[in-house]
Amino acid sequence: MLGIIGRHLTVDMYGCIFESLDNVDFVKESMLTAITEANMTLLSFTYHKFEPQGLTAWALLSEGHMSIHTYPKMSYTAIDIFTCGDQSHPEQAVKVLKYCFHPEKIKTTNIKRGDFGSISDMKPKIKVSITPLRRVRDTGAKVIRFLSRSK
Repeated sequence: MLGIIGRHLTVDMYGCIFESLDNVDFVKESMLTAITEANMTLLSFTYHKFEPQGLTAWALLSEGHMSIHTYPKMSYTAIDIFTCGDQSHPEQAVKVLKYCFHPEKIKTTNIKRGDFGSISDMKPKIKVSITPLRRVRDTGAKVIRFLSRSK
Protein backbone atom coordinates (compact mmCIF):
# COMPACT_ATOMS: atom_id res chain seq x y z
CA MET A 1 0.00 0.00 0.00
CA LEU A 2 1.25 3.49 -0.82
CA GLY A 3 2.10 5.92 1.97
CA ILE A 4 1.49 9.61 2.29
CA ILE A 5 3.18 11.72 -0.41
CA GLY A 6 3.25 14.94 1.57
CA ARG A 7 1.99 16.99 4.46
CA HIS A 8 0.36 20.37 4.04
CA LEU A 9 0.06 22.57 7.10
CA THR A 10 -2.19 25.60 6.91
CA VAL A 11 -1.68 28.03 9.75
CA ASP A 12 -3.81 31.03 10.70
CA MET A 13 -2.18 33.43 13.16
CA TYR A 14 -4.40 36.07 14.76
CA GLY A 15 -3.39 39.06 16.86
CA CYS A 16 0.11 39.48 15.41
CA ILE A 17 2.06 42.73 15.72
CA PHE A 18 1.34 45.12 12.83
CA GLU A 19 4.97 46.15 12.28
CA SER A 20 6.24 42.58 11.95
CA LEU A 21 3.58 41.73 9.35
CA ASP A 22 4.43 44.74 7.20
CA ASN A 23 8.22 44.33 7.30
CA VAL A 24 9.63 42.38 4.33
CA ASP A 25 13.04 41.87 5.95
CA PHE A 26 11.49 40.55 9.16
CA VAL A 27 9.17 38.15 7.32
CA LYS A 28 12.02 36.91 5.10
CA GLU A 29 14.36 36.32 8.06
CA SER A 30 11.56 34.56 9.97
CA MET A 31 10.91 32.26 7.02
CA LEU A 32 14.61 31.52 6.47
CA THR A 33 15.05 30.67 10.15
CA ALA A 34 11.97 28.43 10.08
CA ILE A 35 13.24 26.68 6.95
CA THR A 36 16.66 26.03 8.51
CA GLU A 37 15.23 24.86 11.86
CA ALA A 38 12.80 22.51 10.09
CA ASN A 39 15.60 20.87 8.07
CA MET A 40 14.29 22.16 4.74
CA THR A 41 16.31 23.28 1.71
CA LEU A 42 15.65 26.70 0.16
CA LEU A 43 15.80 26.81 -3.65
CA SER A 44 14.44 30.32 -4.21
CA PHE A 45 12.64 33.12 -2.39
CA THR A 46 10.38 35.84 -3.74
CA TYR A 47 7.92 38.34 -2.34
CA HIS A 48 5.54 41.11 -3.25
CA LYS A 49 4.88 44.12 -1.00
CA PHE A 50 1.41 45.63 -1.24
CA GLU A 51 0.48 49.28 -0.69
CA PRO A 52 -0.48 50.65 1.72
CA GLN A 53 0.44 47.50 3.68
CA GLY A 54 0.74 43.72 3.58
CA LEU A 55 2.90 41.30 1.69
CA THR A 56 3.12 37.86 0.19
CA ALA A 57 6.34 35.89 0.55
CA TRP A 58 7.02 32.55 -1.09
CA ALA A 59 9.87 30.08 -0.64
CA LEU A 60 10.42 27.27 -3.11
CA LEU A 61 11.92 24.33 -1.22
CA SER A 62 13.43 21.11 -2.49
CA GLU A 63 10.83 19.45 -0.22
CA GLY A 64 7.88 21.61 -1.31
CA HIS A 65 7.06 25.23 -0.54
CA MET A 66 6.25 27.75 2.19
CA SER A 67 4.12 30.85 1.71
CA ILE A 68 3.08 33.67 3.99
CA HIS A 69 0.34 36.20 3.29
CA THR A 70 0.14 39.06 5.78
CA TYR A 71 -2.79 41.34 6.57
CA PRO A 72 -1.30 43.88 9.02
CA LYS A 73 -4.48 45.95 9.39
CA MET A 74 -6.24 42.82 10.70
CA SER A 75 -3.15 41.59 12.66
CA TYR A 76 -3.49 38.34 10.72
CA THR A 77 -1.19 36.13 8.69
CA ALA A 78 -1.96 33.01 6.64
CA ILE A 79 0.83 30.47 6.26
CA ASP A 80 1.07 27.37 4.07
CA ILE A 81 3.81 24.78 4.40
CA PHE A 82 3.83 21.81 2.04
CA THR A 83 6.55 19.19 2.42
CA CYS A 84 7.32 15.79 0.93
CA GLY A 85 9.44 13.10 2.51
CA ASP A 86 10.39 12.37 6.09
CA GLN A 87 13.51 14.53 6.41
CA SER A 88 11.80 17.86 7.06
CA HIS A 89 9.82 18.87 10.14
CA PRO A 90 7.09 21.36 9.18
CA GLU A 91 5.76 21.47 12.77
CA GLN A 92 9.12 22.90 13.82
CA ALA A 93 8.77 25.61 11.17
CA VAL A 94 5.39 26.50 12.68
CA LYS A 95 6.96 26.78 16.15
CA VAL A 96 9.61 29.16 14.82
CA LEU A 97 7.06 31.31 12.99
CA LYS A 98 4.85 31.39 16.07
CA TYR A 99 7.84 32.60 18.11
CA CYS A 100 8.60 35.30 15.50
CA PHE A 101 5.06 36.65 14.95
CA HIS A 102 3.78 36.36 18.57
CA PRO A 103 0.14 35.63 17.68
CA GLU A 104 -2.55 35.81 20.35
CA LYS A 105 -4.29 32.84 18.72
CA ILE A 106 -3.15 30.19 16.24
CA LYS A 107 -5.07 27.58 14.25
CA THR A 108 -3.12 24.84 12.45
CA THR A 109 -4.64 22.33 10.06
CA ASN A 110 -2.59 19.28 9.05
CA ILE A 111 -3.61 17.81 5.70
CA LYS A 112 -2.14 14.51 4.54
CA ARG A 113 -1.67 14.79 0.77
CA GLY A 114 -1.69 11.87 -1.67
CA ASP A 115 -2.88 9.16 0.69
CA PHE A 116 -4.57 7.20 -2.14
CA GLY A 117 -7.31 6.14 0.27
CA SER A 118 -4.93 4.52 2.75
CA ILE A 119 -6.05 6.68 5.68
CA SER A 120 -9.67 6.47 6.70
CA ASP A 121 -10.02 10.05 7.98
CA MET A 122 -9.02 11.40 4.56
CA LYS A 123 -11.86 9.62 2.77
CA PRO A 124 -14.99 11.71 2.22
CA LYS A 125 -17.66 10.95 4.78
CA ILE A 126 -21.12 11.16 3.34
CA LYS A 127 -24.09 10.17 5.43
CA VAL A 128 -27.44 10.19 3.76
CA SER A 129 -30.66 9.72 5.65
CA ILE A 130 -33.96 9.52 3.82
CA THR A 131 -36.05 9.44 7.00
CA PRO A 132 -36.75 13.22 7.01
CA LEU A 133 -37.80 13.05 3.35
CA ARG A 134 -40.06 10.08 4.06
CA ARG A 135 -41.69 12.02 6.93
CA VAL A 136 -42.39 15.00 4.65
CA ARG A 137 -43.88 12.71 1.99
CA ASP A 138 -46.03 10.86 4.56
CA THR A 139 -47.21 14.12 6.15
CA GLY A 140 -48.15 15.50 2.74
CA ALA A 141 -50.19 12.38 1.97
CA LYS A 142 -51.99 12.66 5.34
CA VAL A 143 -52.85 16.32 4.68
CA ILE A 144 -54.27 15.48 1.23
CA ARG A 145 -56.39 12.63 2.68
CA PHE A 146 -57.67 14.91 5.44
CA LEU A 147 -58.59 17.71 3.01
CA SER A 148 -60.35 15.32 0.64
CA ARG A 149 -62.54 13.93 3.50
CA SER A 150 -63.73 17.37 4.60
CA LYS A 151 -65.90 17.89 1.53
